[in-house]
Amino acid sequence: MLAILKKEFHSFFASPVGYLVIALFLILNWLFLWVFDNDFNQFNYGFADLTPFFQLAPWIMIFLIPAVTMRSFSDELRLGTLELLITQPITTFQLVLGKFLGAFLLLVIALIPTLIYVYAIDQLGNPQGNFDSGILIGSYLGLLFLALAYTAIGVFASTLAENQIVAFIIAVFLCFLFYYGFDGLADVVSIDFLRKLSLQRHFESISRGVLDSRDLIYFISIAVVFVFATKFKLDYKR
Repeated sequence: MLAILKKEFHSFFASPVGYLVIALFLILNWLFLWVFDNDFNQFNYGFADLTPFFQLAPWIMIFLIPAVTMRSFSDELRLGTLELLITQPITTFQLVLGKFLGAFLLLVIALIPTLIYVYAIDQLGNPQGNFDSGILIGSYLGLLFLALAYTAIGVFASTLAENQIVAFIIAVFLCFLFYYGFDGLADVVSIDFLRKLSLQRHFESISRGVLDSRDLIYFISIAVVFVFATKFKLDYKR
């Protein structure tokens, strides 16, 4: 599994994919938070905290993470190399986990440079350092768990089509459905249970700075379900 993880991670930086994903994530956030005149702009927000960033980042990740994961297995299916991989002395589960963790590691690296925003709000505060560190830590943890769920969904979507663009569209749809779709449906059909399936609700809960085991279990459950769904899908293709 470790060999697959390293291979997958290195492949992102052997091509422009890894650099583009990190650059796009950082540039889009920078433009919306500090340049464009909009509701997310830190100067328009009026408070020295990163709430606009944590409102914006999940929506950008809905598109960026599928862009990272769309090639995970769709490329193998298109090139016919999946059978070769499966015959290697690793289990299907190790193969899936290696690709999943490789993509997730790239997203963790993409988040690290955003810590400069913490320094920025520290300097903008009056007095300096006037921000809630508990909410900040909780929000970053929420983003990591959200990235974990999105990555698992994206890797699963890559097994559903040989065409990368099709896999990308499926992944975007599924990520949107789990992040906002269930919450929106709950308003339409008045079924409150659907709200509990919304990634957005659980992300917002963690972002308040309170770690509830139910939120953590939900995120981990989504990742586990889609990782195993990917495994079963590949086993079926054998």
